[in-house]
Amino acid sequence: MLYAWDNYPVAQFPGLWAWMADRVAQGMIRMSVVAVEEVGHKAPECVDWLNEAGIEKLPVTEAILLESLRIKGLLEIGEDRYGGGVDENDLLIISTAKLHELELVTDEAFQAKLPKLKHNYKIPAVCSFHTVDVKWVGFLGYLKRTAVVFG
Repeated sequence: MLYAWDNYPVAQFPGLWAWMADRVAQGMIRMSVVAVEEVGHKAPECVDWLNEAGIEKLPVTEAILLESLRIKGLLEIGEDRYGGGVDENDLLIISTAKLHELELVTDEAFQAKLPKLKHNYKIPAVCSFHTVDVKWVGFLGYLKRTAVVFG
């Protein structure tokens, strides 16, 4: 959402944002409450837009916390010693997508060559981890796949 907000201003791309508002209204775009909070820290106006659009904020449940801890273990993250990859919020967002069987849209780059240390895996690598298995796509890939034309 931040990628879209930063790169496609509402004033210049009103058709894109009207389309996204429609997808939010249909429940096709939903976000973890953790992701919404992160957006709010970086772009409060974007959260205002999300709230006006009626974004469904998926809460952090006990099951999501447990899944997050499981993934943290898979990545060999001891205590809270996160590396250059995902952080705690990322794990909660990935776990939310997994348990709700949702595709995760991310602006993080795919790591063609995975780091030796698993705690340096970024969101796409963690999603692709064999026992995590969360579908993910970049924002531009998400747009292209829909074949919507904004004119």
